[in-house]
Amino acid sequence: MKRISRFLAFLLGFLLVILPISTNWVMPGVAQSKPAQRPNAEVDRSQLRPFDEVIKDTKPLKGLFTLYQNEKIGRVLLEISPNQLDRNFFAAMTLETGVGERGIYSGLPLGDFLFTFRRVNNSIQFVVPNFYFRADQGIPIERSIQRSFSDSVLETLPIRSIHAERKSFLVELNPLLLSDLPGLMPFLSASLQGSYNLESGNSYFDRIKAFPENIEVESVFAFSGSGNGDNFPTYIETLPDSRAFSLKVRYSLSQLPENNSYRPRLADDRIGYFITAYKDYTTDTSRRPFVRYINRWNLQKKDPNAPLSEPVKPIVFWIENSVPLEYRDAVREGALLWNRAFEKIGFKNAIEVKQMPDKADWDPADVRYNTIRWFNTNDAIFAMGPSRVNPLTGEILDADIIVSADFARAMKEDYRTLVEQNQMRSAPFVAQLTSNPNLCSYGMAAQAIRKQAKTDAKKQAPRLRFGSHLGNYQDLCFGVDTAKQFAVGNMSLSLMQNVLPSSPEMKAFAQEFMRNLIAHEVGHTLGLRHNFRSSAMLKPEELNNTAITQSKGLTGSVMDYAPVNLAPQGTKQGDYFSHTIGPYDEWAIEYGYTLLDARVPQAERRELDKIAQRAPQPELTYATDEDLTYLDPKTNVFDMSDDLLTYSEWQLKNAREMWNRVDQRFPFQGDSFNEVRVAFNSVFDYYFQFSTFLSEYIGGQYFNRFKAGDAQGRLPFESVPIDQQRRALALIQQYVFSEDPFRFSPDFLNKLAPSRWSHWGTEPTSNLDYPIHDNILFLQSFVLYSLLDYDRLARLRDSELRTQAGQGMTIPDLFDTLQSSIWGDVIKPQDNLKLSGLRRALQRQYMEAMIAMMLRQADAPDDARTVARYELKQLHQAIDRAMRRVNEKEIYTKAHLEEARDRIAKALDAQLQSQ
Repeated sequence: MKRISRFLAFLLGFLLVILPISTNWVMPGVAQSKPAQRPNAEVDRSQLRPFDEVIKDTKPLKGLFTLYQNEKIGRVLLEISPNQLDRNFFAAMTLETGVGERGIYSGLPLGDFLFTFRRVNNSIQFVVPNFYFRADQGIPIERSIQRSFSDSVLETLPIRSIHAERKSFLVELNPLLLSDLPGLMPFLSASLQGSYNLESGNSYFDRIKAFPENIEVESVFAFSGSGNGDNFPTYIETLPDSRAFSLKVRYSLSQLPENNSYRPRLADDRIGYFITAYKDYTTDTSRRPFVRYINRWNLQKKDPNAPLSEPVKPIVFWIENSVPLEYRDAVREGALLWNRAFEKIGFKNAIEVKQMPDKADWDPADVRYNTIRWFNTNDAIFAMGPSRVNPLTGEILDADIIVSADFARAMKEDYRTLVEQNQMRSAPFVAQLTSNPNLCSYGMAAQAIRKQAKTDAKKQAPRLRFGSHLGNYQDLCFGVDTAKQFAVGNMSLSLMQNVLPSSPEMKAFAQEFMRNLIAHEVGHTLGLRHNFRSSAMLKPEELNNTAITQSKGLTGSVMDYAPVNLAPQGTKQGDYFSHTIGPYDEWAIEYGYTLLDARVPQAERRELDKIAQRAPQPELTYATDEDLTYLDPKTNVFDMSDDLLTYSEWQLKNAREMWNRVDQRFPFQGDSFNEVRVAFNSVFDYYFQFSTFLSEYIGGQYFNRFKAGDAQGRLPFESVPIDQQRRALALIQQYVFSEDPFRFSPDFLNKLAPSRWSHWGTEPTSNLDYPIHDNILFLQSFVLYSLLDYDRLARLRDSELRTQAGQGMTIPDLFDTLQSSIWGDVIKPQDNLKLSGLRRALQRQYMEAMIAMMLRQADAPDDARTVARYELKQLHQAIDRAMRRVNEKEIYTKAHLEEARDRIAKALDAQLQSQ
């Protein structure tokens, strides 16, 4: 991640640059924060006011630091003792209040970092040390590192007084904690698309508390916007007046753990943990200049000799008192699922869950407490599990899970309200504000890739317009797509099993969903990253066998994004979501938390490698965010089973049946016809989801994170078998390019009326009629352009070298199959040939894509351009023959074929002339 300017770093990269540190344990290669040489001339005390005079009319608050608060003038002074200079402390910033829109949400972590106080002459500097580059103490290159890589001085505070006896320094906190330390102003300008200013005169300190190991300060920032031409603040629906609002930020400044015997653990890329890394300059002979530690809690046994012992200090989560009563049991159960993994390595009750009292005298943002919090928004649904980590050792110090209240609201209502909302408009801004490697969104490139692919498809096809915003956001861990999985499962229970909203079955379904969501987020707070390959653990026929799924889980890990598991028609429904953590989760916890008898991290390597060598076991397979390149059809989000082709076909059939039942049952007496439109769109979204998986088999390769010697006869890349690629193309023809799945009755389509409510929080769609052709064509175009993507075509070309002759699909195989599928009725025409509007539109898309490829208007390998020209010549001849079979009265078909023939002829001629 880029490190940028001082204040913007707090917004976009702060958590990478300034993470916490702990302990007086000295890591090899680095000492505690060591001040650089600097002037320290004695302050002329005659120029300073006496200590007692400066703190007159203040209220002392004694704790880690002593604070002196003057509530009358709103000033807070900080006393720093001499032994607190040049020591590492930990700061955490949390957005305690928000506006409920565009990424400005209560409970979001704004940053956490290590800081030191350094005295320079008559001032105290607030410094963030640089620990990215290290070397052993005392060797010559250590001095070079200090000169080469700067620390970050964020504020300089004048010394107001020095205590005559304690020799402590008194500084004012206002310039530090009432300034824009979190970097809110640039974020607000980008998010709210207006010019907003921090009003210092209206900003103030709210509650301030001091404890022996930490102090808690709440700063309330006032912001105002002025009309400056194009920079006039945009309308914010959640505010009574968009020109002014306030935000409260909680600062937690805390003591770091000392003498806790924590030992860093080396990372292994066969197992997915968040990582703390530094570049080691101690020696230039190492092949690995980076040292990487996993992020984990410090778990130690009370009885080291007992096979099963409680920890000295368990990981305790508090359920915030804002969590609805009906979901507290599911939240508790989801967190405690992880104790199963810890018990297997000798820890009893490693995780505890407690309920925050309604009248608690502490706040969830207090760094001493790990919490599971609810928050409200007007435009987003997501959950995430950030953690705060020591940047020297990888020790996790604090974690707070936040969950959108709209997840629970969606459970109380149903899919209709959920899907019609304009969700996740602000997700990109949340990603910017909380760009932390320890958030669950770390490395999440999948949605960005899908977004680009859809953008490419939109350039060639009419715009998708049914309000589902497929892929047009950056997913922040469990987000709106997860909520849609709940929604479609809810609808399946209602339509396919006649389950009423108030029934025990529907309530159990909601609890199952929430338990799985919390288990996923708790996994992040334990240090675990996503595992997007674990959903391939079971065979399709095992997915609804509860004897298997309730012991092993539906997926190998709850760290996957698993879809709702809908049984195929004619099969008894099993679990919708996993009831337990999976085999991979237990293995990952074993690697991260098994107690090993070693004094330094390097001494653990042999035992850790024995654990990691089990990676080739099918149920332990692992792939994470940066592996979502759509190379491996088993590495995906919201997929299921080791045979995704079979599972996708099941779900496409389920979607067709749900469409039929929506047509038959909706709307209910007295309900709006808009509910038919919303239900139709929900099923269309589901159909889209499983259609797009099919193209990933073409030219695909399974990728394994093995190391040499882990699995005899296995290599990192294994080509998808040719029979699976051919089957995927056949399914695309049947369920995407064919018209049959989209033959809806005219009455059904004429029911798809939009909502016409128009007020704050909602606005009517701009088009009254339903764009059925555009939406179907978008789906078809998306899949078509995915098949013709440069990377896919390059892989097909390369597969001729990677596979035995005849064992891999080639570019001519793909192009010939596509042309036969899309233009088959023209290539082998019947008498009185008649092409429907859907058919004509898809044929145009194919023709335009091939022409653009041939004329170098689209990026493609040269072999693909050559084959495209060949296919177009064949198509031109076929159109000539087919035109003799067209009835003169069939104007649409005749005009379409004439245009296609002329376009192809001109393109072939243009290509010939250019050569």
